[in-house]
Parts: sequence; C-alpha cells; structure tokens
Amino acid sequence: MKKVLVTGGTGLLGGSLIPLLNECGYKVMVHGRSGEVDCQADFTILDVVLKHLNKINPDIIINLVGLTDVDFCEKQPNEAYLVNVRTIENIICWINQGNSACHLIHISTDQVYDGVGPHKENEVSLKNYYAFSKYMGELIAGSVSSTILRTNFFGYSHCQKRASLTDWVYQSLSNSKSIQVFDDVMFSPLSMLTLSEMIDLTVRNLPIGLFNLGSNEGMSKADFAFLFSEELGLSTNTMTRTKSDEVGFLKTYRPKDMRMNSSKFQD
Repeated sequence: MKKVLVTGGTGLLGGSLIPLLNECGYKVMVHGRSGEVDCQADFTILDVVLKHLNKINPDIIINLVGLTDVDFCEKQPNEAYLVNVRTIENIICWINQGNSACHLIHISTDQVYDGVGPHKENEVSLKNYYAFSKYMGELIAGSVSSTILRTNFFGYSHCQKRASLTDWVYQSLSNSKSIQVFDDVMFSPLSMLTLSEMIDLTVRNLPIGLFNLGSNEGMSKADFAFLFSEELGLSTNTMTRTKSDEVGFLKTYRPKDMRMNSSKFQD
C-alpha cells in the first residue's frame, strides 16, 4: 500500500481527489494550513516541512498547494513566491536529504501559455506574476523524480471556501444574476473527476517529466459556459458574451489562449 501525502488537500481539487485516492486503496494523508487534516502546518517554513515529512515519510507527495488569485499575486509577489515556490523548495529539500525514493506529483497551471494554441510543453509565455511563480515552482520540482501536470479544471466544489467556474455559472444563472463570459479566452479544462482519475493513473505509473493535461481541442470560456448551462437546462437570458479587455474588474493581464496539446500525456 503506497502512502500518499496530499499537500494543500483542503482546496478545490482535494475535495474530489482525496475520496478517489481512498477508494483506490492508498494510505492517504492530508495536509492543510487549517481544518481537520492529518498534517496541519505551514509548508513555507523549512523546519516545519522537514519535521512533518520525517514523521509521515510518504512514498508519494501530490502537491496541490497554490496561491491562484492572479490579481493578489501581482500585488503581493512575495506571498506568491512563498506559496508557489518556497513550498516546493522545502519539499525538494526533504527529498534530497536521503528521501529520493519519494516521488513528487506537482499540479501546475495552463496560465504559463499565451498566443495561439494548442500549446506544447516547451511553448511557455509568462505574462503575469502568478504564471511566473508557478513556472518557477515547476523548475524546482523538476530537479527530482517528479511528474509535473499543467492543467485547468472545473466541477462541483466540495470546498466551502472555494467555488469553481461551473459553481459560479450555476449559482449566478439559478439566481437570475447578470454575468459576462469571455469569448476571447480559450482553454482546455478537465472535470475534477477526470483529472483525479488521471492523477491516480500517474500515481500507478509514475512517469517522469512535464505534461500538459487537458481536454482535446478546447474552447472559449463563453462557449463552455453556454454548453454547461444547456446541459443543465439553465436559462441563459442573464448571461452575455464579452471580451476580456472590455471589463474593468480584471486588474492584471490574463492569457487569451491557454489551450494545451496533451498528446505527450496521452502517449
């Protein structure tokens, strides 16, 4: 039985991933900075990380820790560094201290891409500090035996503190709230369930390297929102298409085309 530590397991993806890993028969330990977890700790502090990892001694670490608020990362780059980079540095430090048998699975983002997609793994274009900090985390994670997965996901949130894209669309339309969806922003997301299944596949096979992990072809966020609404029979009368450059609530530049070529992972 593999002992799997999920760092940042109290976030959005952890709510879908952890139950699936338990069903698959792994001995799952959950880390978080708060809540009912097996390991409650601040992993931006090296001594704290070494203490807890020495105690748990996991076979596999799945890192879901991430500061994902793009505007906040731009305003507070040091905080983005601590969460998105220092956390990985500390985990890598423990692995290098005689724990090289531990395999790291690091979840990254599609925001490292911009320009016309679908993009292959080497076609990086960093346009904001969030993307920069996540890319730095990838470079550090790649220094040991690791699998790095760039992805984007949606689905029902089991996390009270976080709502997904589809949660937002569903709640807004159910309450007849006017919302705008971007028809100039392209992505290739996976459902959290599908992504969790692919992470389980990664745990079983432990491929080494960096992989895109997204849906084939991709689509605009506007098309996605309308298709999602149609599937659930929601009225779309209060949802309108717009361009991301035409709204005032985005303070930081976001990539326009994050579609990914996932053929490497499929192969």
